[in-house]
Parts: sequence; C-alpha cells; structure tokens
Amino acid sequence: MPQSSGSQKAARFPAWLLICASLTAIAPLSIDMYLPSFPALAADMRVDIGQIQLTLGTFLVGLALGQAFYGPISDRFGRKPPLYVGLGLYALAAAGCAMARSAESLMLWRFLQALGGCAGMVMARAVIRDRLEAHESARAFSSMMLVMGLAPILAPILGGAILSASGWRAIFWLLTLAGLLILALVHFRMEESLPRERAAPLHPGAIVASYTGLLRDREFLGYSLSAGFGQAGMFAYISGSPFVLIELHGIDPSHYGFVFGANALGLIGMSQLNARLVHGRTLDSVLRRAVLAPCAAGLMLAAAALAGVLVLPVLLAGFFVFIGSLGCITPNASALALTHQGHRAGTASALMGTLQFSLGTVAGAAVSLWHDGTALPLAVVMAACGMGAVALRAWACAGSSARAAA
Repeated sequence: MPQSSGSQKAARFPAWLLICASLTAIAPLSIDMYLPSFPALAADMRVDIGQIQLTLGTFLVGLALGQAFYGPISDRFGRKPPLYVGLGLYALAAAGCAMARSAESLMLWRFLQALGGCAGMVMARAVIRDRLEAHESARAFSSMMLVMGLAPILAPILGGAILSASGWRAIFWLLTLAGLLILALVHFRMEESLPRERAAPLHPGAIVASYTGLLRDREFLGYSLSAGFGQAGMFAYISGSPFVLIELHGIDPSHYGFVFGANALGLIGMSQLNARLVHGRTLDSVLRRAVLAPCAAGLMLAAAALAGVLVLPVLLAGFFVFIGSLGCITPNASALALTHQGHRAGTASALMGTLQFSLGTVAGAAVSLWHDGTALPLAVVMAACGMGAVALRAWACAGSSARAAA
C-alpha cells in the first residue's frame, strides 16, 4: 500500500523525492545543456547544422520508445534494478557522445543515452505512486517540478559556459559524471519502494494483458493524454518559438534565453501554487480549471495569427500562460492517472511517458513540417493541444465517475 507517514509529510523534499527529481531532470539536462553547442558540433564534424539537429530528434525518439520497456521489468524486479541498467547505459552512452567523431555516431550514442536516461523518468513516477496516495502524489509531483523546472533554465547557461571554457565534448563528460553520481545516490540512498508481494509476473502474455488493460482504462488513458496534450503544446513551443521570436519579431538570440527562462519560472511558480490548491479540493476540480488556461491561450494565439495581429506582447503572454499552466496540469493529471494503478505502477508510468513523449514528438514535427514563414503553424498546433487537454480531461472524468458508480 502507498505510504503516507508523518515523516514524509513533514519533509517537503525528503531524500527519496530529491533523487526522483534528479532522475526526472536527466532528460531536460541532456536536451538543453548541449543546445548552445550546435554550431560548434556542426563545424567540428563538418556537416550541416540540420544533421546536428537530428541528434536531438533521435534522443526524443529514444525517450518515447525506451520507457515502454522499463515498466514491466520494474513491476517484476523492483524500481532499483532497472535504474542500475538504465543509468549505467546512460553514463556509457554519454561518454560515447563525448568521443564521437561523426554526426552519425553521435546520433547513435544519443539514442542509446535516451534509452538509458528514460529509466529514471519511469521509476520516479512509479516510486511516488508506490509511496503516496493521490493527493500526496500531486503535491510530490509539484514539489519535484521545482527541482526539474530549474533544468531548462540553468542547463543552456551551464552548457554555454562549458562550451566556451572547454569545448562541446566537456558537456557530455559532465553528463557522464552526472549519470554516475545519480547512480551512486540510487544505490546508497534510495530504498526499494516495491514490496515483494506486489511483484508482477514477467512473461509476454502478462505484459500484453497489462498494457491492454491500461489502454482500455478510460480514467488512466484520459488523464495521461490530457497531460500529454499540454506537454505536446510545450514541445511545439520549444520547436517553433526560436523562429517566431528571433526571426519574425527580432528578439536578439542572446535574449531568447530570458524568454525561455521566464516561462520556465512561470511553470515552477504554478507548480508550487498547485501544491496549495489541492489542499481541501479534489484533484480533478483543480485540473478542470487549469486545462482551460492553455486552451484559452492557444485559441488567442491562433485567432491573433489568423487575423494578422499577433504582436509580440500577445505572443509572450500566450506563451507564458500556456507553459505556466502545465505546473498545475502535469502533477494533478499524473496523480489521477496513477490513482488506481498501484498493482502495475511501473507499467502505467512507462505507458504514460511513452504516450506523452509521442504526442510531444508529433506536435514538434507538425510545427516544423508546416513551416510557412509565419507564426500560424505554432499558434494552431498549440491551440489544438490546449483543446485536446480539455477534451481528454472531461473524457477521463466521465470514466472516473463510471468507475466509482460500478
């Protein structure tokens, strides 16, 4: 049964939650820290920068695909053994990236790095579900976002400083060291959270049945996809905002990081507010209001783009509201999706991550493929994601009500 001891409630950031936050922060660190090195990588490997950008795409594909494999394994053997394998692979692949001599080899090592790193994302959610009930899980996810939300703010700054001082290879050596350090923390400071009596069988029939059951679970699927559509809007923003802000609106590239950081701070602030909002309220009631924000922001951006009046203040306001609202949406939707999945928390966490990163990859690709020299593709994709978050939340809530009535 999930634990809710007084000692856990007393500490806002117990050691195990900080380790979970570091496990989840691996992905944004691995993505954002090497972004400033794209020109240097292209020059060093004598390729077009587009080929270097593909190394980011292969990393995202690895994150989306890799999570599905760790869930059933963790439900059988516990949360720590998959972390040993995943973090070991992550550190090895990061070292491979540091020694890569071609764009093709860098793509391969980045894919393997993602396959290893995504174990941390799956296990972090599963450990929280193992230890805490739904409301406490939502507060834990909110607290964890304070730590992981700093990653996209600090990582590009740190990466740029390392690039200037020691070159791009030093960035990957630092990621290698980070992977080994987190592996040591997991081994020495993290207790196994899955009781032996809850270990699930590991054979193809049971795995297929578990994933099939999750895909038929309206409550799990709806809340997972509601958060997924919100995060897909963020992926669209990450993909399209550099062109829209720098090329269309003339923001200096050196100032783009301030916009990126301001929106990340908005997400952190809302995640901390969410920890207070869920006191005395149902998680779904908070989520119901929160999903309206990205929907309204996306529709405002799309309407302004269609009308040709998408000026910079409107654009910045829309981005801030959309990204900031995820601080309420992601923790609550994640907690609600996992509420009744304690018997297969690892598998549920894995499927949730796979679905959400797949949606994010599709949204980012849609913005890139629809590129027409205007802000319209970005605005429309963000609007569609906002509306999707609202619709899937309502669908999930109906499934939750049906479950309660059964």
